[in-house]
Amino acid sequence: MEIGLIYALIGGALAIFLCGAGSSIGIGYAGREANGVLSEEPEKFGTMLLLVALPGTQGIYGFLTGFLVMMKIGILGGKITAISPSIGLQILISCLPIAISGFISAIHQGKVCAAGIAVASKHPEASMKALVYGALVETYAVLGLVASIFLLNGIKV
Repeated sequence: MEIGLIYALIGGALAIFLCGAGSSIGIGYAGREANGVLSEEPEKFGTMLLLVALPGTQGIYGFLTGFLVMMKIGILGGKITAISPSIGLQILISCLPIAISGFISAIHQGKVCAAGIAVASKHPEASMKALVYGALVETYAVLGLVASIFLLNGIKV
């Protein structure tokens, strides 16, 4: 296997792994808080669901980026393209914006959503406002995704 292909695969794997790990941690924070609320008030499941699920979107962004890498290098088409070391490094570096921003934002989004769940449990009318705060953290993951997509699209394989 050529080193360029290895670099490209590492980039895609980092995007998937780091975003997925961050989402798991973030959902863990929010889910733990929601379960505490549900132990007392199970009828609030619907209110809590969006706040628990929100940190999971970064995992989707990382998967999308990894999928784009697999398409670019030909793994999904059945014909793997020869990748030079410099192109492989470009692909790896192109995956870093979403890998890093997705990992960090998912964790912090989980913390914001956990706090929102605590607020929504006492004041259900504030649940949408709490959701907006969680969505603000999402902005930086979206920017990381867009940057990675633009960078990947600029690479000629």
